[in-house]
Amino acid sequence: MILAEAVTRLAYDPGVTPAEGGLPGLSVLKQVVSSINLFGIVATVGALAVAGVVWAWGHHTGSHGAESKGKQGVLAAGGVALLLGAANGLVAFFSTLGTQVK
Repeated sequence: MILAEAVTRLAYDPGVTPAEGGLPGLSVLKQVVSSINLFGIVATVGALAVAGVVWAWGHHTGSHGAESKGKQGVLAAGGVALLLGAANGLVAFFSTLGTQVK
């Protein structure tokens, strides 16, 4: 009997869905998150510039370690830029995918 109750509770649909306007301050929160995203993108541009300089400096001085670290920095900055730029799309995709789970 206890196992049947546990299974029934797992299958229970609470009926909760995301809705705008439920709490005050949503527009402020969206502005804050957008500003953080913009700050991250600007910081990524700076990191890309520094990594590019390190890569070039390592190449021209024959420092293979610096060249390698510069390449890694450029790739990391590119990946971060990709994630920051695609953040809205990724969250929307997985949120939509999550609504299809039954």
